[in-house]
Amino acid sequence: MTAAAPPRVALVGASGHGLWHRRVIAGLHAAGRLELVGLVDVRPVEPAPDAPVPDEVGVFTDHREMLRSARPDVVVICTPPHTHLPIALDAVAAGADLLLEKPPVLSLAEHRELTDALAAAGRVCQVGFQALGSAALDELLVAIADGRLGELTGISTVACWQRADSYYRRSAWAGRRSLDGRPVLDGALANPLAHAVMQCLAVAGATHPTDAGRPVRVELERYRVRPIEVDDTATMRVTLPSGLPVVAAVTLAGEDFVAGEVIVHGTAGRAVLEYPTDRLMLPGERELRRVPGRTGLLANLIAHRADPASVPLVVPLDRTAGFTAVMEVVAGGPEPTLVSGDRVTAGGADRVVSIRGVNDALRRAADGLALLSELAVPWAVEPYRVALGVGVPDSD
Repeated sequence: MTAAAPPRVALVGASGHGLWHRRVIAGLHAAGRLELVGLVDVRPVEPAPDAPVPDEVGVFTDHREMLRSARPDVVVICTPPHTHLPIALDAVAAGADLLLEKPPVLSLAEHRELTDALAAAGRVCQVGFQALGSAALDELLVAIADGRLGELTGISTVACWQRADSYYRRSAWAGRRSLDGRPVLDGALANPLAHAVMQCLAVAGATHPTDAGRPVRVELERYRVRPIEVDDTATMRVTLPSGLPVVAAVTLAGEDFVAGEVIVHGTAGRAVLEYPTDRLMLPGERELRRVPGRTGLLANLIAHRADPASVPLVVPLDRTAGFTAVMEVVAGGPEPTLVSGDRVTAGGADRVVSIRGVNDALRRAADGLALLSELAVPWAVEPYRVALGVGVPDSD
């Protein structure tokens, strides 16, 4: 019996972060797991030592031309968030399955539109929250299920990153709320630290099945240290259907680097998962330890295509519905509050701006499941509160 040919794979958005996807694709191509047939970018696609551009691979500047010419079975989409939906719909209409970078879409209406298109075409979509493929997350969920934390009382995340001025010059949509009439939402919560939010929601959904859908309440505080339109610092509390609170306390204006921790609070102890590094600390342990092993999302998608009954997708689109609901609230919230003057420090040739005391404040928020405004932080403002019901959220 002749073995099935490997799936034909194309990448839309082959520069910038797309280089990471090219490295993954190159490894799977070399192993015979897939055939790379197309690369798309409006910028020149430069070869790299670990991400070559084979002579036989078509390079395009328009994804529609690529779909007609290369006829891919799988399309990886790594483009600005506001372009995801139209490219995804075109790829699905052409008969391709998707690996779609986060955030997958920017509203629940777009989420439903893509869901309906996938169902009509008999296609699937994996979303690029790669930390959900972590063996450390699996071990954490087993510990929760075994009762090692007791009854859960909340989930929080804290992350303190730094971004220089050049980060906001990287593209026309950097730091923007909208571009050409479409929402962009390039803020800390929606883009670089979206994994932190999604990881918390995934833990909640795995331990409380009713929490896997749409949250019922969002309280949001957004701040910025530059003349941008989105947040670089935020605290947010999401109340889930079970009543479980999820708090995100994040910044791109940190004093010291905190990679990103998911903290699960329970009546018998707490666990900490450093999600970017797959390090975990369970109750009774004194320090984080690395748990090796991650399921690659593209490899998982290819395996699912070959045996959908036995190999479930790690991050199917429907698993991200709660995240999309939260991001819809973020998109509709007020402009972030500027933090400036002697409350910030700035330095370096490529200027980095930090908020004085922000690491301590965000740590206290995560530990106490609180917002900054509840901790007497002098620059904090009253939160924007939204109750989520059926249909479009209504402000309190």
